[in-house]
Amino acid sequence: MRAYETYEPGHMAEEDRKELISVCMTVYNIESYLRKGIESVLAQDYENLEIIIVDDGSTDSSSRIIDAYAARDSRIKAIHKENGGIHTARNACLDAVTGSYICWLDGDDSMDPDMIGSMYAALKSTGSDMCICRYRQVFEDHVSDGSTDAAYVYEGRELLEQFLKEDDRFLIQNAVWNKLYKTELTDGLRFPAMWYEDMVYTFYLVDRSKRSVYLDRAYYNYVCDRSSSQTNAGINPHTFTDLIPNLFDRSVYLEREGRHDLALISDYLLYKRLLIYYTKVSRSDDPDKQEHLRILDEHIRGGADRFEEVFNCPIANPNEYRKMKIYLRSPARFLRTMRINDRFVIPVKVKAAAGLKKIKDRKDK
Repeated sequence: MRAYETYEPGHMAEEDRKELISVCMTVYNIESYLRKGIESVLAQDYENLEIIIVDDGSTDSSSRIIDAYAARDSRIKAIHKENGGIHTARNACLDAVTGSYICWLDGDDSMDPDMIGSMYAALKSTGSDMCICRYRQVFEDHVSDGSTDAAYVYEGRELLEQFLKEDDRFLIQNAVWNKLYKTELTDGLRFPAMWYEDMVYTFYLVDRSKRSVYLDRAYYNYVCDRSSSQTNAGINPHTFTDLIPNLFDRSVYLEREGRHDLALISDYLLYKRLLIYYTKVSRSDDPDKQEHLRILDEHIRGGADRFEEVFNCPIANPNEYRKMKIYLRSPARFLRTMRINDRFVIPVKVKAAAGLKKIKDRKDK
């Protein structure tokens, strides 16, 4: 990986901005957000765009809004279909693409005017086939933006390793909408008929990249609706039917590809996640709590013979192995330990960190 503390994609001359870029949008009953999203695409300073908007059987005014914009701007290609779920809408977008590059916009989000142009310039200047950017989290009462001027260029599967690590400093994520990439990377690749379909698609997309560039500057505005969160509802049932099996399949694929090192990282994060799920389900009002706890316990204990190696992978935190050992001896004791940790240990650490920050701030002054 090559790191650039200060990186500026630069402005490309108009004659160098001729390649067609396909912007893909899927829409379902988002009439109150849709105009802002479409307007943000039309405002891009990179103008040679093919804007594919798939209406997945909306029952509100979304369909009429799309058609009105398509009548005004010939770059918009409106596709209306019966409701079939997000994976069918996204695949309909891919089937309609004629551009050399692809990017995505969720209908309730928006792009900065220079997003596509800046990411395209970064692709060209680094010879990459994929560009990823940071994004802002837009809440009702504030915006979270950790942008810097840094950039990182990854060779081969360096990006896949960074993706698997789930490092919050690099917002690569499973989402498709903070990425611009060559259309050829999608040959034969489509979204599967399952929940968390973007996780599967993005994993294989990232794996295909030969060189990629990550811009640590936010160009995408991701709307976060906290009012819809359910803090006591347990875990989405599709976690057990779709997400967890997919994560196990990911490790199998990496082993088959001869990347035992990456499979260990993937497994470490998977088993760490399973313990988090177990804790969350145990504290929830999930009507299927006992069955979900049984499934999680079965998954966890099924990998116990490999934990010595898994929990000693390069990114492993020794505390996670200690937690796992407690769990294997007694899930009840593990849950008691986590309650103590959440009630006493974490607040002390947070308070200590705040104190250290105040001291550092005073020294900096």
